[in-house]
Amino acid sequence: MIQNIVLVDHTERDHLLPLTFTRPVAAMRIGIFTLAEKWQHLTGKAVSFKTQDYLSKLFPVSISDQNMFINGAVHPTKELILAIESLEEGQSLFKDDVWIATIATSEGEIASTDEVIDFEGTLVHIDRSWKIFQNNGWAIDQDLSWIRSQRKSEPIPAGVIAIGEHIFVEKGAQIQPSVVLNSEEGPIYIGANAIVMEGSMVRGALALSDHSQLKMGAKIYGPTTVGPHSKVGGEVNNSVIFGYTNKAHDGFLGNSVIGEWCNLGADTNTSNLKNTYADVKVFNYALGRSESTGSQFCGLIMGDHAKAGINTMFNTGTVCGVFANVFGGDFPHRNIPDFGWGGASGFKNYRLADALQVAEIVMARRGIELTKERAEAFTYLHESFRAEK
Repeated sequence: MIQNIVLVDHTERDHLLPLTFTRPVAAMRIGIFTLAEKWQHLTGKAVSFKTQDYLSKLFPVSISDQNMFINGAVHPTKELILAIESLEEGQSLFKDDVWIATIATSEGEIASTDEVIDFEGTLVHIDRSWKIFQNNGWAIDQDLSWIRSQRKSEPIPAGVIAIGEHIFVEKGAQIQPSVVLNSEEGPIYIGANAIVMEGSMVRGALALSDHSQLKMGAKIYGPTTVGPHSKVGGEVNNSVIFGYTNKAHDGFLGNSVIGEWCNLGADTNTSNLKNTYADVKVFNYALGRSESTGSQFCGLIMGDHAKAGINTMFNTGTVCGVFANVFGGDFPHRNIPDFGWGGASGFKNYRLADALQVAEIVMARRGIELTKERAEAFTYLHESFRAEK
């Protein structure tokens, strides 16, 4: 039995930017958990990451005599894990042209595997950012099934209007009277020490993670995930917030993926549908151009530590880079540069010292330190973007 699991940033990583500038692919959240947490839960084994060099101090890799190298963009299922565990050394598992896993003594052996095994089951492959919210309902179902196998829900408090029977409440969660939880179209998960304030209306599926809040009168349409230590108000539809992010005021967020340590100012709105009802195109860093999502619905993809001032308007299919600071009237460009400072009239470079100072203050509010290693990773990114320009 293979004991060492290494989750690998494979070719999908560059297609998932800017979300993967600041984390390995498998550290992205979809459903209730990150992909890495899912592998840990379903296998019962620790995992490590083979990621970019500048992130390796934050996400170190552990290599042993025999390793299970797994594509970090692949969502685990019991069927897939059984197929991987049946591999022998030197064998690789593929689904069509998608590499899934290899059993080897070193990562260098992945490309030179001796034997390819075809996976005949269904593969959920997160190779583009919009696939996170598109697959989020399925992922919430998968994660909640695992949670129910581990523990029972707390009772729903008196005064809460509960519609349907697919509601799971963790210990310490607070759900105020007059809240409406409708789980008939998708399950609802309320994490430990999460707060759902009075007047909130939820139509599942919803995953509200530990220590997060739905503000008074929030309107949530699923499938939506609010990651840990986040505050959400206004209207949200089929979106995933990774965590440590605030959208605390009125405004619409739809069909979007928002990273960590972001802030959407009051009355920030995202367009998730074009007036022409055409498929939405989104900028792809790896291709250097926009590509079609194949869907009419896509709002905002926002990298970590990005901020939007009050009344910001994001056009359909906008990609906002890491540490971008967006403000002012009218729609900014649909491709907002990393470390960009500005709005519709254009962007200038956000000075590194200023960006790090804000990050330190914001993280301290959640009791988390901006470590030397994390600051070095952000510095590397800033210098890389300047060099490209």
